[in-house]
Amino acid sequence: MVKLRLRDGEKIQEAVKRFRKLVEHAGIKKEMRRREFYEKPSDCERRSRRRAERRARMARLAANK
Repeated sequence: MVKLRLRDGEKIQEAVKRFRKLVEHAGIKKEMRRREFYEKPSDCERRSRRRAERRARMARLAANK
């Protein structure tokens, strides 16, 4: 949960900017996008498997250099 207290004499635009940064840093925006639509468990597993394969491939390429 993100909490934001307005500072003395702080402009609304500055407070909104700070709030956006806090939300981004907390990962709330990313979580909202992930939960926006239902994803089948098989699709989720496929995506995580592909992500792991990509990570392994990049690690192999980095080790060869």
